[in-house]
Amino acid sequence: MWFPRLPSDRVLRAGLGHIADNNRPFALIHHEKNTDRIYCLNPAAEAQGLHRGMGFSDARAYCPDLQSEPADKIADAKFLHTLARWGKRYCPWVGLDGTDGLMLNIAGAAHLFGGEAKMLNDMRHSLARAGVKGRVAAADTRGAAWALTHYARTYTEDITSLPVAALRLDAKSDTSLQRLGLRTIGDLLALPRATLARRFGPDVMLRLDQAMGAQDEVIAPLGEAPHYSVRMTLPDPIGLVADVMMGTERLLVRLCDKLKAQDMGARQLQLTLRRVDQGAQQVELRLAAPMRDAARILPLFTRGVDAVDAGYGIDQLRLEATQVERLLDAQINASKASRPDGLEDLITRLGNRIGLDNIQRFLPADSHIPERSFQSVPAAYSSPSGSWASLHSRPLRLFTPEPIAAVGSKPPVQFRWRRMSLTTGRATGPERIAPEWWLPDDNWRSGVRDYWKVDTREGRRLWLFYTPQNPSWFVQGEFA
Repeated sequence: MWFPRLPSDRVLRAGLGHIADNNRPFALIHHEKNTDRIYCLNPAAEAQGLHRGMGFSDARAYCPDLQSEPADKIADAKFLHTLARWGKRYCPWVGLDGTDGLMLNIAGAAHLFGGEAKMLNDMRHSLARAGVKGRVAAADTRGAAWALTHYARTYTEDITSLPVAALRLDAKSDTSLQRLGLRTIGDLLALPRATLARRFGPDVMLRLDQAMGAQDEVIAPLGEAPHYSVRMTLPDPIGLVADVMMGTERLLVRLCDKLKAQDMGARQLQLTLRRVDQGAQQVELRLAAPMRDAARILPLFTRGVDAVDAGYGIDQLRLEATQVERLLDAQINASKASRPDGLEDLITRLGNRIGLDNIQRFLPADSHIPERSFQSVPAAYSSPSGSWASLHSRPLRLFTPEPIAAVGSKPPVQFRWRRMSLTTGRATGPERIAPEWWLPDDNWRSGVRDYWKVDTREGRRLWLFYTPQNPSWFVQGEFA
């Protein structure tokens, strides 16, 4: 099977709201060589003279009503895997062929559909109903099937009449053969093997033998996705929390072994407890970081298991990692200690009560504006990183600028702030901060600010700024 327009078919069959008509010219765009180029397009766009690799600006000049979307290669790969799962309804041996094709070994399965011809017709009709453009062909070898889907005008055409490019040759070999007048596979077969091998090397001979069946070519089947789930059926019902926790511990050890074998860590776990009356209780655990340490995870289940209603007893436990992430082993040596895990466990405990998204941490942001120099992100989905780089110290507390009564461009000797009379003891500054004109922020549109660090005789250490374009004084922060 070959899907020549797999990326565009994936988007069009999804029925995006802003694409009014699938019969209009449509193209997917990706950035390549410092410009946007066409990655995939539908037949209506090809009819307008557009082609893959064409610059997007040129394409819009040729076709002003061209609809476009950014390409998503990850989504295309997932869609191809979905088609591979669909292909298993015809045979169990299905493998990927590049990024836009499938290879099926239908030996011993075609008779279930009434023969190869009926099986292929069923495949074509199913793809057409699904809105996927696909070319399907059957042959005795993988190379011949590939040649028929990519180059044959009819699916019963003899491959000897196909161009030499149908042998899956690289561009250099294809060009060299055509310059010598060898344009079809039949032309290659007419030459002596010794001459062909000596002139063009073993690669051309290998592809030719694979297509004609003289050299075997294996179809690697697509492996099943790992399933991270374990269960335990009990001979007698249990109901005590200690017994449930003991069973959960055994399941966790088995599950963590599976995760470690795949270099994965669990981010979300679900414990299902089946009662003897066929009812079920579920305990869901969301982790602040990917984990596969059973000893660390087990205590986090305690609160959820305590709230379970065992009824007349529990006879089956099932533990599943419903969300996993890549987790490679970390190297630990004498010079670098392992990262402490107590904070992640605390975030997990609190997050399962109030929600992981409600536990925030501050991270540095690339901005010299005080209000924009940090960002608040969920602690469970981020890690402490970066640092605040500033030539001048910053206050521990920042708040909305509060005006004070003062005149002149130097810090006032005396001023009132929050109903307190304060006297300036020492003033350090100024530090001029200009607005970031490329960001929309009305508070900074008025112009520059001159910041001063003011130590008062009353013990308050404040951060004041002066606006020269509109002479005014404000307090925006307080040092510890």
